[in-house]
Amino acid sequence: MSMSLQPHLVVLVLAAAFMHAAWNGLAKGSGDKVAVFAVTQAVGTLVAAAVLPFLAPMAADAWPFMLASAVIHNGYFFFLMKAYQNGDLGHVYPLARGSAPLLVAGLGAAFAAETPTAGGLAGIGLISVGIASLAHTGRLAPGAARAAGLAFATALFIAAYTLVDGLGVRASTAPITYAAWLFLLSGLPFCAITVACRRHSLGRDLGLAWRPGTVAGLLAALGYAIVLYAMSQGALAYVSALRETSVLFAALIGAVALKESFGARRIAAAVVIAAGLIVLQTAG
Repeated sequence: MSMSLQPHLVVLVLAAAFMHAAWNGLAKGSGDKVAVFAVTQAVGTLVAAAVLPFLAPMAADAWPFMLASAVIHNGYFFFLMKAYQNGDLGHVYPLARGSAPLLVAGLGAAFAAETPTAGGLAGIGLISVGIASLAHTGRLAPGAARAAGLAFATALFIAAYTLVDGLGVRASTAPITYAAWLFLLSGLPFCAITVACRRHSLGRDLGLAWRPGTVAGLLAALGYAIVLYAMSQGALAYVSALRETSVLFAALIGAVALKESFGARRIAAAVVIAAGLIVLQTAG
């Protein structure tokens, strides 16, 4: 049975992928990435706290998934930052995001009774290969091997929170409410730890980070809310594969906005990813 996504879901998830790439581009271009990321999390937390009183309650069955997801997200934040401490963004980001869709496909088959068709697996595989091929292939930093290991660990967390959130948002019967609670509960620990660690320089750091962090936070919150809605309507592995095309969008943003070279390798990766998207929707 086909699990291909409805056309409107494809458009929404690709828009969310662009938002993900855009806010990561803002974080990449900032001087203090930890401070910008903290503001990004704080914006999502504050928006969630502001809208929750006006949202319909979610079903009680969703709470175990919600609490598990909040823990998993903070593990994801930790491993992602450790990976960036040991390697370049261009090396870590594609490895982490490109590995996740295949992991989600396996977890979805095991725990959500969603077994992709052969065509679906082929499409997911093409997208994953195209994304991972965007990893930096030039001269790598001395900690590149450790960074790659941490990137793959990050991919496990991405796959885990994708599965848990997919099941949780379906159980919630209220995707927006689930998203708001998730932003609140996953953002609070990171913000609290940042305040504790930066207490002596917090004012100065936030003064420099609040503008890019606020824009990034709004994009991140809206983008993941869209993904949660899509996972309540469509197959987890297919939503994950589409969302991770954010890596290609990031490369395009770099080429257009930052005047970075797109290069033959990125063109080839774009062709492979586009082929994967076509296969996913037509043969999945």
